[in-house]
Amino acid sequence: MLELEAVSKTYRLGAFGTREVTAVRDVDLTVERGEVVSLIGESGSGKTTIGRMVLGLAAPTKGQIRFDGVPVTGRRGRALKGYHRQVQGVFQDPFSTFNPVFKADRVFALVRDGFFPDVPTTRWRERVEAALHGVRLEPADVLDKYPHQLSGGQLQRMLIARALLLDIRLLVADEIISMLDASTRIDVLNLLGELKAAGLAVLFVTHDLALGTYISDRTVILRAGEVVEAGPTQEVFADPRHEYTRNLLAAVPHLHSRWDEPVK
Repeated sequence: MLELEAVSKTYRLGAFGTREVTAVRDVDLTVERGEVVSLIGESGSGKTTIGRMVLGLAAPTKGQIRFDGVPVTGRRGRALKGYHRQVQGVFQDPFSTFNPVFKADRVFALVRDGFFPDVPTTRWRERVEAALHGVRLEPADVLDKYPHQLSGGQLQRMLIARALLLDIRLLVADEIISMLDASTRIDVLNLLGELKAAGLAVLFVTHDLALGTYISDRTVILRAGEVVEAGPTQEVFADPRHEYTRNLLAAVPHLHSRWDEPVK
């Protein structure tokens, strides 16, 4: 469904663009229907840049990104809008997505204005409530509330509900649970698991190996913009081939040991 082929992204820096920094280099990646692929790497590894390119928010310098065999790069106007009816993103900080002067459910009104202007108000309200129930939120608890009146987990699930209103096929989830508490993280991960079972594909961007292990079918490890290891998640974590992957796994805290005790 989604295919990245030899994708690179180079940024020009400096007042006259004389300095170049390569954020992503020759990345190959696929995501199929009903599959969760974790994109794992430390800060600055290029994870978010890849997510932005998949969403059409940035163009690759080289390579191709295709969705159902059709290039993503270069889509404009109606073609890009049609793409965004199938592919949406949810990002790390839910609070930054919402305008604090508007009620949180304005995100649904924007979807209606942009994609479903002819849907009657009553029908639209029913669709919004159904989407909220789909992410285990009670409409009465979140509708007509300001962002500061809701928790990060509620806001994040509202953003997922917004994406579901478009009947999307691929969700780019960029560090969507890193700012949530532990119990809410599990709720959101389980929700993604349910959506996966219903056929939704997820590109799960994270720096947390434990979270990637919990949810993904396949794992891609990035270092400095390059893929250093990729494969079925259980194989990558059970028998890592690259030294960087082994170092990442060795750095994961062990619940049965204190920090000042050797890991057994």
